[in-house]
Parts: sequence; structure tokens; C-alpha cells
Amino acid sequence: MRPDLSTSLSLYKALLLRWSKAINLVASSTLKDIESRHFKDSLQLLPYIPLEATTLFDFGSGAGFPALVLAMARGNLEVHLFESDQRKCSFLSTVSRETLIPVIIHNERVENVDIKTLPVPDVITARALASLTELLGLSQKWWDVEQGGSSSLILIFPKGEKAAEEIKMAKALYGFDLEQIPSETDSRASLLVLSHVKKL
Repeated sequence: MRPDLSTSLSLYKALLLRWSKAINLVASSTLKDIESRHFKDSLQLLPYIPLEATTLFDFGSGAGFPALVLAMARGNLEVHLFESDQRKCSFLSTVSRETLIPVIIHNERVENVDIKTLPVPDVITARALASLTELLGLSQKWWDVEQGGSSSLILIFPKGEKAAEEIKMAKALYGFDLEQIPSETDSRASLLVLSHVKKL
């Protein structure tokens, strides 16, 4: 039986603290406030994931934020985590198993995956992985309609204080609809919600 969100997050926190003694999963300074810095920070993406969405991809999943938290909160989502570090994949697998939250973990770099072997995502997320320009490049195979991508794909990227600079640089190469939402956990940060991406 799937545990409730509170129980899942408690288990997740305990595992994160235990594993962080052996491998570097998140910045050590954030371990004192996991609830806000990682859980609440991840959950704030929920309102921007369409209710009809069924498949979410998360690039560079690391310790599982935001993807694992979103999988715990939205039981109807098929969540795919892409992470090249084998040790982090072992952690993600352990959290998935011990919280009874099913996710699909890909131990490879996003740029190396074969799109033909995967479902079409409705949403793509990435946290603290790369610049907006780089993220649009990494996700191009899924939003480029001419390559068989989806025109309805939603991209949600939490960004820090350099968000405006990253948006300006990305707009030199790509066209997109953008909603920028102030972060609930950091006054310097925001969520970038993009749709209808195209290459200029």
C-alpha cells in the first residue's frame, strides 16, 4: 500500500541524512532544513503540472529533487529520472523501494538517450543542472515537433538569481512562451514555466 505524502517524506529525509554521510547528494548546508530547501522547494512545482499530465522526465536528478517528491505527491504520474552518477542512482532506487513510490531510473546522460525507447513526456523538469539555454538544447528532441516532439510539452525549471540573464541569453536562440513565478522558498529565485518552444 502506498504511504501518504507525510510518511513518504519522513522516510526520504531519514535516507537522505543517512546516505549523505557517505556520498555528496546535496549541499551539506541544506541538510539542516530539508523540509524547506528540498521538499517544499520541489512541491511548489505541482500547480504548474497539468492535471492531465501522465509522464514526467527529470534531467540530472541527483538526490531526487524535484522528481521523487513530485512522484510522491502525484500518484498518477509516471516519473523518469535521468542521472549519470551510479551512486546517486542507487540512492534514488533505495528511496523508491523503501517509500513504495514507483519511478523509472535511467543511469545515463540525457543527451545519450534514444528517444525511440521512451514514452513522450508531458512535462520536463531540471533543478540546478545547467543554464536555460543548455536545458533547451538537452530537451530539444522532445519539444521539436519536426523531430517528432510534442507541441504541448511543458518545461519547468527552478532558477536562482541569474534567471533574467539566462532568459535573455536563451531568447537569442529560442522562441518560447514563459511564465516566471517567484519562488516560495527563496526570494532570489523563481520557477520558469516554458511552453511552445521553437528554435529561431
